[in-house]
Amino acid sequence: MRASASTAAAFAFAAALALTACDDGGDSVTEDRETGRSGAACRLDGVAVDAVASAAPAAGDTGTVSFTVTNRGAACALDGLPAVNLVAGGTSVKVPADAAAPDRKLTLAEGTAVSFTLTYVRGEADGGRGLAVTTARVTLPGAADTRDFPWSYGDVSLKDGGDGVPDATVGPFQQAGD
Repeated sequence: MRASASTAAAFAFAAALALTACDDGGDSVTEDRETGRSGAACRLDGVAVDAVASAAPAAGDTGTVSFTVTNRGAACALDGLPAVNLVAGGTSVKVPADAAAPDRKLTLAEGTAVSFTLTYVRGEADGGRGLAVTTARVTLPGAADTRDFPWSYGDVSLKDGGDGVPDATVGPFQQAGD
């Protein structure tokens, strides 16, 4: 069986379309698997950060605050996990990372976004087992600058043990929309 020139051209065109459909057109968020691959750390003055909460309605309930980080400049690296400190009065307490959170390096291209989530258990107001949080202070890995977000989601419960650790965790970066 012989293929005509027009049939062969149509097949080649269809194959080319199929291959380009697999390309996302850019390196929006990539995980750097190669050692030695570097990039400047993302800094808070080069990104937009938005926070959206699903507040815990009552003491003992779980709430979340999702932070979306959108790069406004040149490609930068997020090497590790975000850090969040909860500020209550003159006290600043670091929120521990989720034990299952992978520690990885991501490259964030201009205009692309990643998100991470703070999960917390609401504490009892004036019950002595809660932290009267007024501010969530965010730091990106590899950067020293911080950004403060007002906290209006109630007290945060403290873990058992009396060492002042909040009953909260910070999750890893995920491509926004995942």
